[in-house]
Amino acid sequence: MRLILAPMEGVIDHTMRELLTSLGGIDRCVTEFLRVSDRLLPPRVFRRLCPELERGGITASGVPVYLQLLGGQAAVVADNAARAAELGAPGVDLNFGCPAKTVNRSDGGSIILREPRRVYEITAAVRRAVPADVPVTVKTRLGYEDRDLFPDIVRAVDEAGATELAVHARTKRHGYRPPAYWEELARARQLTSLPLIANGEIWSPDDALRCRQVSGCEDLMLGRGALCRPDLPRLIVATARGESPTPLSWQEIPPLLVRFFEMNLVSYDAHHAGNPVKQWLVYLRGYYPQAAPLFEAVKRLREPSDIAACLHRAQVDPGRGRAAA
Repeated sequence: MRLILAPMEGVIDHTMRELLTSLGGIDRCVTEFLRVSDRLLPPRVFRRLCPELERGGITASGVPVYLQLLGGQAAVVADNAARAAELGAPGVDLNFGCPAKTVNRSDGGSIILREPRRVYEITAAVRRAVPADVPVTVKTRLGYEDRDLFPDIVRAVDEAGATELAVHARTKRHGYRPPAYWEELARARQLTSLPLIANGEIWSPDDALRCRQVSGCEDLMLGRGALCRPDLPRLIVATARGESPTPLSWQEIPPLLVRFFEMNLVSYDAHHAGNPVKQWLVYLRGYYPQAAPLFEAVKRLREPSDIAACLHRAQVDPGRGRAAA
């Protein structure tokens, strides 16, 4: 079994990748998408999105990071894929899954699923453009409005020569509303011999087990679940081995928040370094109730010193789940 950390625009950047991979269980990461429209982008753009390129395309924990591209013009996407490979990306991932209206209006993401032929053309162009030893992976959904074209999409990815296919088991219209239709991946298995990766509604080790059983997929992709429970990948791996792992307690979360904040202070302007921490707390409160009062305490703070003090107080007294004024 392999676990892949999903790309999440504006949420899982290089600092979050470094933190989550340090906790174990993740076999691969994928960057946020690099939008390409009409030209070959300069190397600095790739390195800004994926600083891991400076260390061979891996996180500090040694986990490979594939660079994701989003665009609707096959030749332009292929040129940028070639550049990503030249810069040392261990793999290139293609985004046909983003449901955002702004992205779809710009001829990117899930809107391309309405035309399986274009899925084929873009994927095939990228496959031709990068060296044979560089994987070309595809992230898709079950379709745009409905699931009728999903078999054609799967065949298109297969025939284009992709290395593997990750499927967010919902359509664009479904957005992120439960459930995820894992059974559709089991049907897709009849259409392709490509490795299939299941994604969607995996919040616990039990969910992971059920997803593997229903979808028939060995490998899984985790997104929001890994943000709500940062040790979820480790727990899934251990549970699959028949072990009984101990989950992270709330007392162990504030030190991670402090570490994450310090990482962002190094990577970003100090007055914006608190924003990723606040955003992470929004996800953490989905599993840890104590994260809610801490978020309330920190959400209006702007000065880095105030945010740091608030997080350190929570670290000293995590049982209260809030930072004292």
